[in-house]
Amino acid sequence: MAGTALTKSDLDGHPKVGSLIRARRRQQQMTLQELGTAAEVSVGYLSQVERDHSTPSLGTLAQIARALGVGIDYFVSAPSADNALTRASERNRFSVDGSSIIYERLGADFPGNMLSSFIMTVPPGYRSETVAHEGEEILYVLEGSITQRLEGEEMVMSAGDSLHFRGNRPHSWSNHTDQPARLLWTGTLTLFRSTAKPSRQPSAKPKTGKSKPMKQKKLVK
Repeated sequence: MAGTALTKSDLDGHPKVGSLIRARRRQQQMTLQELGTAAEVSVGYLSQVERDHSTPSLGTLAQIARALGVGIDYFVSAPSADNALTRASERNRFSVDGSSIIYERLGADFPGNMLSSFIMTVPPGYRSETVAHEGEEILYVLEGSITQRLEGEEMVMSAGDSLHFRGNRPHSWSNHTDQPARLLWTGTLTLFRSTAKPSRQPSAKPKTGKSKPMKQKKLVK
């Protein structure tokens, strides 16, 4: 069953994602370059998003949100998930402002949970940006067909096909057909938690007196 895109009237009265990102970035005293580096998004693309000339995918919005120290629910109205059971006929559907993709949230939040899961309805002609991030993803095509790109390799996925990969491998996808596609997406990329910390903290005032030099620790990837 293909979903329908939200109409303009459904989105009227809600702040645009771009203006919310810009306001939060300025609040954190971050430049476009600093936010782009922290979120692993190009400055040019980020500038387009802030001016509402481009709409990020949910995954990219999560990277931007994490870099700004907020959850993705800071930018979109997330459906509540008070329990683990979702009924097909009652499941809330939502969209990032300006995006034609419809999301249906499947996962619930509880202490220690690691997975996020959505059903995505992708309109014909949609093409995502190329991203790379922490964690892993599983894609399963429920209906229709998409073209998945993974580190330069291109593959056409049809109903019943699945793909499991590490998120740090550059990837993108598109609906190359003239029909909507429905995908089941599951991954460890945190989307709807507001416990993230800003990637860049405001600089503290220097303390007087001598202090011991800090040892640099190697980051474990």
